[in-house]
Amino acid sequence: MNALDLFWIFLILSSLAPLLKQRTLEAQRAALMRRIEQKRGSRVISLIHRQEALSFLGFGFARYIDIEDSEAILRAIRMTDPEVPIDLILHTPGGLVLAAEQIAWALAEHPAKVTVLIPHYAMSGGTLLALSADEVVMDSYAVLGPVDPQLGQFAAASILQVMERKPIEKIDDQTVMMADLAEKAIRQVREAVEGLLETRGVDADKAGKLAEVLSSGRWTHDYPIRVREARELGFDVSTELPSEIYALMQLFPQSGKKRPSVQYVDVPHTKDRGSRPARPAGSER
Repeated sequence: MNALDLFWIFLILSSLAPLLKQRTLEAQRAALMRRIEQKRGSRVISLIHRQEALSFLGFGFARYIDIEDSEAILRAIRMTDPEVPIDLILHTPGGLVLAAEQIAWALAEHPAKVTVLIPHYAMSGGTLLALSADEVVMDSYAVLGPVDPQLGQFAAASILQVMERKPIEKIDDQTVMMADLAEKAIRQVREAVEGLLETRGVDADKAGKLAEVLSSGRWTHDYPIRVREARELGFDVSTELPSEIYALMQLFPQSGKKRPSVQYVDVPHTKDRGSRPARPAGSER
């Protein structure tokens, strides 16, 4: 065996290593999700969006709720007996309104209990999915977010503010048309939120108030709604997040990073144990 043969063997093994690693991760995820299902007697569905990296020059892009997600989740719901509860593990910055609404309505109309479990955040369209659930279980420091629609890079509510603050003769036609779309978008999202809440048995007046708060543009789109505020707004929120959910998140590692930006000794520390860990490790959060 010469040097060229060794080079080709190294090249083949190097190309197969990421594939084998991915297959191993997928098998671990499936096994853990199955254990959660057996423990909770439910259908477990995960919707987890991590930051991905493009192969071209390493530019990053954020994944979000899209039509492929809605197709897959709707299929999972169709394959679930009406009497079987659904647990949706959610970690997302949001995404397409159409896709999020399709998933939300399918969850809201599922006869058995629907629980949304949020280990870190469920913003925008993710919050819309949380609104469709019978119960929301969050980590104590996890957050939800407003569902006010965005038109391109601008908030719909901000576009309407232009119409209120400037004389119409000083506003260009494109902005006027954008304002028309913004008004429709806000109304549509507000009506969707009201409908989802009423489907889940929320009083119409309470549903209308919550829909107005979340869709009107009161906050910036990335405003974090923490557990206490979520409860004050009317969400049925628990903080008893199963430990298996954290373990599952570890099986969705952030890709495209050369090194972890956060490191710590990856073992539990107690008062008695102090800082005498069994093994050192680095983790990303």
